[in-house]
Amino acid sequence: MWRTNLKIIISGGGTGGHILFVGAKGRMEMERVPLAGFQIEGLWISGFQRRITIKNLLFPIKLLLSLFKAKQIIMRFKPNIVIGVGGYASGPTLRMAIRQKIPTLIQEQNSYPGITNRILAKKVNSICVAYDHMDHFFPKEKIVKTGNPVREELVDVSGKREEAREFFKLDSRQVVFVVGGSQGAIAINKSIENLLPEIINNELQLIWQTGTTFYNQAAQNATDRIKIFKFIDRMDLAYAVADIVISRAGAIAISELCLVSKPVIFIPLPSAAEDHQTKNAMALVELEAALMIKESNIREELGQMLKDLASNKALQLKLKTNIGKLAIPNASEIIVDEIMKLLVDKN
Repeated sequence: MWRTNLKIIISGGGTGGHILFVGAKGRMEMERVPLAGFQIEGLWISGFQRRITIKNLLFPIKLLLSLFKAKQIIMRFKPNIVIGVGGYASGPTLRMAIRQKIPTLIQEQNSYPGITNRILAKKVNSICVAYDHMDHFFPKEKIVKTGNPVREELVDVSGKREEAREFFKLDSRQVVFVVGGSQGAIAINKSIENLLPEIINNELQLIWQTGTTFYNQAAQNATDRIKIFKFIDRMDLAYAVADIVISRAGAIAISELCLVSKPVIFIPLPSAAEDHQTKNAMALVELEAALMIKESNIREELGQMLKDLASNKALQLKLKTNIGKLAIPNASEIIVDEIMKLLVDKN
């Protein structure tokens, strides 16, 4: 019976009855979580800059106030378990949960964890990870390899290829799918715009998710073979019809690409915290499961790399096979099992 009355705090990303989200004020989660139908509590917390700034002078005050508010939230909500998914808000929330001896779990999505999770690792009960060799950062005995949760509709896209061709109104030529991630991708968008003549000349088709900022400029280039969208709701169909993907290297994007098993050219976001996107991408490049270009080299290298990959079916097959081996389709279930183990041990 106690399972139906569980209360869970997920920090880093409000109550949805039995689930409370705790985020950092001014960060993306404060907008995204309400859009998903949940409320969210915000902490006045930010990262510590590696130079002298006004933000750094405010950091101790923000930290103390956030610890105090996190304690209030926990005392009011009385969670059975607190889960941290990284980000500024996880620190105060997990710290106060640990002090009150509430079971705690970190879900580390990246191959190179942020400083918050590295600090908390020694104190939490369990650490769910998506990559091998994470014992370089975390206590080995606490690590459980689970993978990252992804959208359920992506679990099997292999049978949707013809439906996807009809949906996007594409013919039998190879399809390149370009997606820039949640923070947009001005550099990628500009490079793709410059490469449009080559894409047409090389008998390729393009599905291009530009994001909001670049859409109006890009939309002028739409043709029967160049499909341009601000955002794509049917990502399952975009992946299903794609022969090659060009993408940022965020943790969830990588997990999705492993699951759908597509040849990918990663262009990591250089401003990502501690350059974790480059480290994520390199983890796959070293396994011959992906290709990568630094954003600083995108103008010089992307066109040739795309042309070479499109004309090399053997390389496409190798990348597709190797990235598919890394997929963990039941990641959500494994994480839930780990949560339940902690709760059983507590009770």
